[in-house]
Amino acid sequence: MSDTNLSETKSVHHWIGGKTVEGTSGNHGPVTDPATGAVTTRVDFASVEEVDAAVAAAKEAYATWGQSSLAKRTEILFRFRALLDANRDAVAELITAEHGKVHSDALGEVARGLEIVDLACGISVQLKGELSTSVATRVDVASIRQPLGVVAGITPFNFPAMVPMWMFPIAIACGNTFVLKPSEKDPSASLKIAELLAEAGLPDGVFNVLHGDKVAVDRLLEHPDVAAVSFVGSTPIARYIHTTAAANGKRVQALGGAKNHMLVLPDADLDAAADAAVSAAYGSAGERCMAISAVVAVGSVADELVAKIKDRAEKIKIGPGNDPTSEMGPLITAAHRDKVASYVEGAAADGCEVVLDGTGYTVEGHENGHWIGLSLLDRVPTSAKAYQDEIFGPVLCVLRVDTYEEGLELINASPFGNGTAIFTRDGGAARRFQLEVEAGMVGVNVPIPVPVGYHSFGGWKDSLFGDHHIYGNDGTHFYTRGKVVTTRWPDPADAPAGVDLGFPRNH
Repeated sequence: MSDTNLSETKSVHHWIGGKTVEGTSGNHGPVTDPATGAVTTRVDFASVEEVDAAVAAAKEAYATWGQSSLAKRTEILFRFRALLDANRDAVAELITAEHGKVHSDALGEVARGLEIVDLACGISVQLKGELSTSVATRVDVASIRQPLGVVAGITPFNFPAMVPMWMFPIAIACGNTFVLKPSEKDPSASLKIAELLAEAGLPDGVFNVLHGDKVAVDRLLEHPDVAAVSFVGSTPIARYIHTTAAANGKRVQALGGAKNHMLVLPDADLDAAADAAVSAAYGSAGERCMAISAVVAVGSVADELVAKIKDRAEKIKIGPGNDPTSEMGPLITAAHRDKVASYVEGAAADGCEVVLDGTGYTVEGHENGHWIGLSLLDRVPTSAKAYQDEIFGPVLCVLRVDTYEEGLELINASPFGNGTAIFTRDGGAARRFQLEVEAGMVGVNVPIPVPVGYHSFGGWKDSLFGDHHIYGNDGTHFYTRGKVVTTRWPDPADAPAGVDLGFPRNH
């Protein structure tokens, strides 16, 4: 978009070296209010030189931050946690204004991010080393963990506060400095976080924010002073991030897309399963990698389950995120709305039964917003595009199978392996499923099995590139590297005659 079209909107700048830095590249992007479609903000796009400046600030800060005491680092994080808690409404309002999700959903995002800040405040337990004494005569061996240096995070639009907080609190608690490249679609929450970190006393340059597009991303991936890259986003981009950063010698964790299945057995509580399917499929307008997008109904339960899901879905109130009566907001952009709609519009031709069609939905008084209603597709064949692709919108597919084994085979055939769930009253069936299913996160009568902060988040197959999951113990290991120190000290009794080490001699 040209400067002329954006000249009268507010601007979002970079955060480099502890202060706001206006962009100099001349490139900008629009940020819209999804509920109205109006452009509200102009966000700077970083040049290669601006990326270099942010990395240089982080590298300079690492010289002292990397040597700072663990007590100092966690003290600052405790202050940041208190400030974030006090400002959670303000952060949530920024999320709603630029992402569109309802305020309660935005507050929930901040709360889940706070879990990881809590974990970082208590990082001392994860950073403890190990010591083996007397492995040989007067020889001890110690294992310790040390920070990497400058690390980068590249985060998606769907959780502009939570996903960055999956990364930077642990990274800086471990002694690294951080460069964040958030989504250019909803950048303001990251600036608010930067301001709160500065208010908490974080030294200049330890946390930096760069806005931009592929130019900024590619420079971070190739920059020789960036030691590691964390990413959350779609599978094609995750694969690109992993390949490119690894080729440049960097440690990488790249979390990709998903097609999460929910297996419903004949003995399940169908009311609970229907409630779970609706909240997991349509919450946050389906714009989350842990959304349930495919329900696999086993045996005779399908008709009743689909009817219950339809009944609940039709009652969901869609409206602006800042309206307290709204239960679902708009999609992030008009282009994304149109892409999501295309899967529903082509579903019947692909062999699906369209039970609910959310395309063409509008909200009175906000006709230019990025609106779409809830869609429910039944009897979906695995060949349908609505099943094969990650839609990232409020579209739920129902697939029908005759047996548990058939359902498991269907789920395991998916190229994605992020999260999955089973609904059943049978503990034996649940135990078998959690061991046999090929996914990184499993819920038993829990539709969105996002782990708490002290367990790690991550999928299998095309949902994760790299060896480490994010946050939890894996997060600590990702942001540190191990070192083993083998030590032999002479015993004072063996000192040469005439040298007094201050020890009494008894022989």
